[in-house]
Amino acid sequence: MRNCSRREFLTAAGMAAGGYLALPGRLRAERAAAGTVAIGRCHRYDRHVEQVLARIFDQLGGLERLVSGKTVAVKLNMTGTPQMRLNGMPVEMTHWVHPQVVGATVALLGRAGAARVRLLESVPGGIRPLEGYMASAGWRPQDFTSAARRVEFENTNYLGSGNAYARMMVPGGGLMYAGFDLNHSYADCDVFVSLAKLKEHRTAGVTLSMKNCFGITPATIYSQEAPEDEPSLVPVGYRMAMHVGSRVPPKSAPPAVDMTSKDPGYRVPRITADLVAARPIHLAIIDGVYSMAGGELPNQEPEMLHRAVHPGVLIAGLNPVSTDAVATAVMGFDPMAERGTPPFKDCESTLKLAEQMGTGTRDLTRIEVVGTPIARARYRYPTLAQLTRA
Repeated sequence: MRNCSRREFLTAAGMAAGGYLALPGRLRAERAAAGTVAIGRCHRYDRHVEQVLARIFDQLGGLERLVSGKTVAVKLNMTGTPQMRLNGMPVEMTHWVHPQVVGATVALLGRAGAARVRLLESVPGGIRPLEGYMASAGWRPQDFTSAARRVEFENTNYLGSGNAYARMMVPGGGLMYAGFDLNHSYADCDVFVSLAKLKEHRTAGVTLSMKNCFGITPATIYSQEAPEDEPSLVPVGYRMAMHVGSRVPPKSAPPAVDMTSKDPGYRVPRITADLVAARPIHLAIIDGVYSMAGGELPNQEPEMLHRAVHPGVLIAGLNPVSTDAVATAVMGFDPMAERGTPPFKDCESTLKLAEQMGTGTRDLTRIEVVGTPIARARYRYPTLAQLTRA
């Protein structure tokens, strides 16, 4: 048998993915991969975080086989600015991942033999280093660099340290976009980790490992203020154009394939499903030790009541759809829910869309849950409607 070139391999893989996506949605959902998901009880941010993470990673088969000798990129969830606080609480106690979880993850990746760990997030408000952004929130970036032998930081909201954007296409053509131009760090890695928070989302119902990836899109290309032809040099504005379909990306980027709806509840879940198909997640980790009910950011809307919550859980899995489905169940919601039913009352279900694209299954009867059972880990979040002032 002759060796095929990388181009031939990618062409064949694309044809296979396209054929798979040509199957009816129900059949694709039935064939979607089912992954093991581990749940661990963890009631405070201290040394127990690393102990619990180590145990649940072992229950997933161990990190060594996944990361040994490899470059690992970790997308953090640091949505909003450090000044956006709920009742003056530290951001990591409500809507950011906690630095204790970040540090423990880095340490365990390093111990498992990762050659390099890159911490990634799209920092709002121009060009500035991610580690400086962390420091402005009271974090100690040196705690991360000392946790493993080679730890790097990248603000992925623009070109950053790369020479060109990495183009990552959606197999089968995509629901909303044919592909995405992203910071090089999302392609220049062997293993991609999404480190998310256990939260609700006003537009997407829940924001877990998959919705965390909405933030990998650079504002230089996907903001309302991006130029018409080429990316801007400096990130300006936010991704509202993606939410409401008010414009397409610059001509240099892969095109939009669906501009029929301006409804964020239609667009955001589909874009998220496209992103996860284009940039697959190899390991999903969800910080639910402490969090917040009422949306993804505090005090966004005056009619919304936000509430600090203490679920006391850490969740991890090798399939993001299965991991997010289990996390949704831990929050007291049905991962099989359709639009019109909480948590997807006003939006499509990203879980369903990603399942139909073949990314993974949301069906709890097909997912092996190890560690703490869902019934014992469950912490029922109030619905967004229950938190809305009359």
